[in-house]
Amino acid sequence: MNAIDTSKYKAEVEKEIAETPILVYTKGTKEFPRCGFTMRLKDVFTEMNVPFEFQDVLDNPEKRMFLSEYCEWPTLPKVFIKGEFCGGTDIILEMIENGELEPMIADIKQ
Repeated sequence: MNAIDTSKYKAEVEKEIAETPILVYTKGTKEFPRCGFTMRLKDVFTEMNVPFEFQDVLDNPEKRMFLSEYCEWPTLPKVFIKGEFCGGTDIILEMIENGELEPMIADIKQ
């Protein structure tokens, strides 16, 4: 594989994160999740009644690799809330259990 165009992906990812209050880079879309972790996040955010977007990066290995380096997180999904990288499904579930997620998203509820 050729070297990743870091500047291209950095600008693209930072723009996407800035424009979307809850953005999940994942395997699949909201309509067609392609893994159980993606499905679980869809259920969580739907139940919490917050606007969220999924971006399927399964078919873009360069962007997936860039995101892993950018976040220092090797796996998908990668959840960003209000521009901050929060982790994956397991971390979001922990944040719910600890009561940390609700205050973080209170101002973006639908």
